[in-house]
Amino acid sequence: MDLLLLFATLLLGALLGAVGGLFGIGGGIIAIPLLVLAYHQPQALAQGTALVMIVPNVLLAFWRYRQRHPFPLRTALAMGAGAMLATYPAARLAVALDQQRLQQVFAAFLLWLAYYFWRQGRRARPQAAQGWPQRYLPAVGVLGGACGGLFSVGSGIIAAPLLVRGFGLPQAVAQGMALALVVPSALVALLTYAGAGQVQWATGIALAVGGLSTISWGVALAHRLPEARLKQCFATLLLLTALLLWCSSGG
Repeated sequence: MDLLLLFATLLLGALLGAVGGLFGIGGGIIAIPLLVLAYHQPQALAQGTALVMIVPNVLLAFWRYRQRHPFPLRTALAMGAGAMLATYPAARLAVALDQQRLQQVFAAFLLWLAYYFWRQGRRARPQAAQGWPQRYLPAVGVLGGACGGLFSVGSGIIAAPLLVRGFGLPQAVAQGMALALVVPSALVALLTYAGAGQVQWATGIALAVGGLSTISWGVALAHRLPEARLKQCFATLLLLTALLLWCSSGG
């Protein structure tokens, strides 16, 4: 990687870290379309490369989040175990699929997420549910792990609303537990993509270094903005990236 490309990648990682901190994500949802469109990587390679950035970003976010919002580690481990069971076969499927088809499915996934978050941004905060039995928590991990393995992203985004609406957890606790789910899922997915030769390490490490430098700034900004506005901005960002990715795939 030449110096100019390295500098550009570090700046991109810094931007993605700030966005990830602002919206409570690892940054991969934005990184993957950019790696496809700007770096001309196939979809599976882009997903594997993004995981190099996602893993340390999520680890840092999880550590800081749990400092502010402690939650039972046993519960998080149960979800993490479910995520690990589902991540490996989903990741194997992702690296075996036709790349154009995988790119279109990923774009459709982003469109669905955009619709969901736009609706949530227009609604008042939902009342806490009575709560499903705790024994169903590993199932949340399985669903999140399947999304994380297939798309490299989305496990925490899927898990947090389920924990709030289904199990009646406070939003802050749900987001922290969702990060606990993402950590093992992302590690398993990274190892799987790397084993299949679908990781460009130099690009991923540069993105990770840039991202780690700005996550805290993004988190601080997130606490100053209304939650509904954050969700609508996130939905708009997802919509634009999904449309660009879909058009580039010839869908």
